[in-house]
Amino acid sequence: MIRIVTPVLLVLALCGTAQASTAQCLANRPGVSISFGVTLGDKFSESDQNEFNLMRLRRMGVDATRAEMWGGCIRAFVRTPSGEEMQFFHPQSFERVYM
Repeated sequence: MIRIVTPVLLVLALCGTAQASTAQCLANRPGVSISFGVTLGDKFSESDQNEFNLMRLRRMGVDATRAEMWGGCIRAFVRTPSGEEMQFFHPQSFERVYM
């Protein structure tokens, strides 16, 4: 019985951890958020949004080579002195998120 229960509990614990880590990007940040806009034409495509996120990260000083939405976060591939690494950012505030 213990042999069956132990793997099941381990899988449940790992699933809970994965969901908790992505929740950081899906939650709104404290503070005031105001948004408005006018839509003319089509909505942004996924590649357009990724390009915009990459441009915004670069303007913030992040040496990113690629950016994409992943699990509610912006996943960016960033050049560092030791090579290239993945970093995650909140999609509204562009604040770095540590998982």
